Amino acid sequence: MHHANHFYGHAHVLARYAGLGDRHPPRINGYVQHGWNIGDGLAPGHPYAERTPSLLWSDQTRRRAWSVGRRNVVVIGAPFSYLLALRPEEPPAEERAGTIWYPFHGWEGQHVKGDHRKLIALIRDTEPGPVTVCLYWHEYRMRNVRRLYERAGFRVICHGYRGHWWKDTDPEFLDRQLTELRRHRRVASNRLTSAIFYGIAAGCEPAVYGDPMILSNEDPTFGGTARIRRQWPQLHGTTVDLPTAVEIARAELGTDHRCTPAELRELLGWANLQEEDRDD
Repeated sequence: MHHANHFYGHAHVLARYAGLGDRHPPRINGYVQHGWNIGDGLAPGHPYAERTPSLLWSDQTRRRAWSVGRRNVVVIGAPFSYLLALRPEEPPAEERAGTIWYPFHGWEGQHVKGDHRKLIALIRDTEPGPVTVCLYWHEYRMRNVRRLYERAGFRVICHGYRGHWWKDTDPEFLDRQLTELRRHRRVASNRLTSAIFYGIAAGCEPAVYGDPMILSNEDPTFGGTARIRRQWPQLHGTTVDLPTAVEIARAELGTDHRCTPAELRELLGWANLQEEDRDD
């Protein structure tokens, strides 16, 4: 299995939905898009075997992949949309409150450059209620960055480690994220990212504002942040029209393309598993 299929526990969520329970997911026949992007669904720099199926989130991404010459592409919807089907929302014990804020982040190969102090000041001036700042594991491990947000009086959390090269994958990452999103009234970030679309799908009011910061050696191939702001202006600002945001998130997450368990097993190469190997 391509190691990126394990990121954020995506393969584990898909296996649960397909009826394979919580055991280690079988090998997926293809590359599952592991995050929202404005390209062809594949992450720049990740090794990729030619003719391997691309299992993409949305029809928009499929069209972009087609335009750059990729043909073996299938739209299955985002793994997060399968998690929503597995965990339909129940009446909350407490009303949603406050904002969960996701500062743009780096990863093992690229660091983010930006002024966290200015961002903190803007968040404090903008958000009407208590703020939870969710740092990506990369920044959460940076004590100096984490403490800036803690000293500002924010609740600071991390959903877990994404995993890398088949090691240390946290199967509960998306579950933890969904639980947190459902606690909050708003979701915000300084860039339009997967977390914003997840938050909208989970019932949050979105906002995208503040310095988008700079990612070292950022790949400009598909237009970068400038294109994102041009193409999705409706999702930028301290307040956003919610019905419009819900419609866009549904399209970008491919919610209407979500497969049945049987269809998913067929597409991922799991249809021929012996019945005794299944937990459904």
